[in-house]
Amino acid sequence: MNKKRVIQISVLVFVAAVFFFLAKGMNAVDIVEVGDQAYNFELEDLDGTIHKLSDYEGKFVVVNFFATWCDPCIEEAPELEKYQQSYASEAPLLIIDRGEPKKRVQDFKVKANSTSTFLLDRDDKISKTFNVVGQPETLIIDPNGIIREKIIGPTTAEDLKAIIATLKMNGF
Repeated sequence: MNKKRVIQISVLVFVAAVFFFLAKGMNAVDIVEVGDQAYNFELEDLDGTIHKLSDYEGKFVVVNFFATWCDPCIEEAPELEKYQQSYASEAPLLIIDRGEPKKRVQDFKVKANSTSTFLLDRDDKISKTFNVVGQPETLIIDPNGIIREKIIGPTTAEDLKAIIATLKMNGF
């Protein structure tokens, strides 16, 4: 191979690498983890009202990611409703559906006899931003918007209450 050909191939590889990294950067999602400032999402509820995480500033917020077809989510639903009835006035509960049709989520809410706020993450972008891999996953966000806890798998009303109480005792 002559020197001119080596230079041409090197330039081509360099241009391809630059294009790849620029394209990746344009589509990249900033991921937030425990200890990070939570992403201030805006999602629609089942009635068409937009909810922003910042609407709940100054309070602890419980954010639960779920899907209607997920067996552990279905099993967890009564516990989340128990939490909603007993503790949500102190620390609101937002349940984020991962990319399902609105009608399916509405039917689930009726069947589960839930009074919780269900939000629609139609393109799963918010779930990806919070690095949610499966469901159910639950985040506890402090009054300053910092993610303090991530629970992978089902949780209970009492566990949520206890975690928030501990965080409050620790000054969060």
